[in-house]
This record gives sequence, structure tokens and C-alpha cells, in this order.
Amino acid sequence: MCLGVPGKIVNIYENNGLKMGKVDFGGVTREACLAYVPEVQVGDYAIIHVGFAINLLNEEDALETLDMLREMANIDEELDT
Repeated sequence: MCLGVPGKIVNIYENNGLKMGKVDFGGVTREACLAYVPEVQVGDYAIIHVGFAINLLNEEDALETLDMLREMANIDEELDT
């Protein structure tokens, strides 16, 4: 199963002709290609899948999704006890 994770765009720049950005995933920052979402702006949230921003979403939906992912991680911890 593949999973796209929402992240907040904190920086946008060009690298070898590609629109790139730094994306914050709740304190962990990674680089992602932004070529598929040319309208993206700093502060926007995007779904990142294998290093590519594939869709934009609003902050409310992004935070809700991140909360659900955290809950899923907590379920695994609870099942181990």
C-alpha cells in the first residue's frame, strides 16, 4: 500500500529547472518536487507521495489527516501491550 502524507510547504526554489520545495511534516522537513502543483505557494499544504507533491489541500483537511495518521500509529502501540 502506498501512502501520501500532507505537509506544509515552507520554502520554494528551483533546482535544475524543477520547481522544488522544503516540506514540513510536523517538525520533520524533507525536500519534494512541486512540478505537479505549479500553483503552490509557501504556507500551502500538499499531499506528498514518494517525494512528489501530487495535490494541494486546505489546512483543515491536512491537519485532520495528520491527526488520523497519529491515531493509527497509537493503535499499533496499544495493540502491542
